[in-house]
Amino acid sequence: MTTHRVAVIGAGPAGMATALSVRQAGHDVVLLERYPRARPAGNILNLWPPPIKALGLLGVDVTDLGAPCHSEFRTAAGRTRASINLPAEVVRDYGGGFIGLLRPALYERLLAALPPGVLRVDCPVQTVEQDENGVSLALADGEVLEADVVVGADGIESLVRRTLWGESPKREHHLHIFGGYTFDTDAERGLCVVSHDRAVQGSWTSIRHQGRDGFQWWVLTAHDAAAEFTGDLHATATALAAGFADPLPRLIAATPPEHLQRWVLRDRKPLKQWSRGRAALVGDAAHPTSPYAAYGAGMAIEDGYFLGRRLAGVDLSDYAAVRRALEAFEAPRKPHTARQSQQAWLLGKVFHHAPRPLRALRDLVLDHTPLLQKVVGESSPGEILDQLDEIDRAERAV
Repeated sequence: MTTHRVAVIGAGPAGMATALSVRQAGHDVVLLERYPRARPAGNILNLWPPPIKALGLLGVDVTDLGAPCHSEFRTAAGRTRASINLPAEVVRDYGGGFIGLLRPALYERLLAALPPGVLRVDCPVQTVEQDENGVSLALADGEVLEADVVVGADGIESLVRRTLWGESPKREHHLHIFGGYTFDTDAERGLCVVSHDRAVQGSWTSIRHQGRDGFQWWVLTAHDAAAEFTGDLHATATALAAGFADPLPRLIAATPPEHLQRWVLRDRKPLKQWSRGRAALVGDAAHPTSPYAAYGAGMAIEDGYFLGRRLAGVDLSDYAAVRRALEAFEAPRKPHTARQSQQAWLLGKVFHHAPRPLRALRDLVLDHTPLLQKVVGESSPGEILDQLDEIDRAERAV
């Protein structure tokens, strides 16, 4: 039997950020990863200023982590519909409105920041049991690990979530996305362009990866989640992007097959409560989010940062103190993450599941009214600034 003060299950961005923040709070922590190594599940990634700020405060090296970008929503032909404009000081301090990078680079930086001995790989957790005195985790090899607090950072299929709240259905978006990256062509740098035709989203952004400049791209369209996809990834992405303005078709043509992936979009409806007893959820375990939000990994990092800050100075043997800390952690996080995940769900519906007769009317509204600018161009900067302020308040409190 092994004892730790805090056990974190899942070594993705949420789990690694949680472990770093809990460690900074002065508590012993162990990070349990079921696979032989902590590995990214995807390739392309964007990070907004709040998670970049949180990473820096957690001791992660964010120097040259990604390519600074300004975000715009455009038509397939290239005309701007909305622009996400942040204050100049935010752009200056955090390397742009957001940065474009590859997911393995984020993992490398997080892993490099973890103190030796915190991460344990090949450690699948079989069961989680708790009472007011502590938590008991049964590992697949028969070891039993005791802790004062357990954090489920174990993704959309979270064991901890099931243990706390039982089974809940996934919400299928009936969308799929093809994404890839290339270093072998050139285009205008410093941009993220999210564009739509009547049924397809086609997007691209600058990236930096290990000192190299490149571009990532993705195309997204409706797809019955119950239907098996048997097509060629590259050929399908090429066909979907055929009607979009340069450089999207050219970026796809320059992408080697090993740099291309497909995934199906799904999430779960927001939970009303993230914690029970001595257990709490973070990241996709709490709020799995469609890539339409471009904020899933970012919110996961923020969760881990804020949870550790809330545990600073807390006597983890005191059940009432632990409950107060976990409730204080989740209270401001739930509305923020729910807004992001629900907006992502709604945008998927608007752009890809509108009845055919309404698509022309939808595009007329988006092209000739400020609706899209208000929904994404103004609300997103407001959320970003609010989260930066929340981090400042958390730092003053510890």
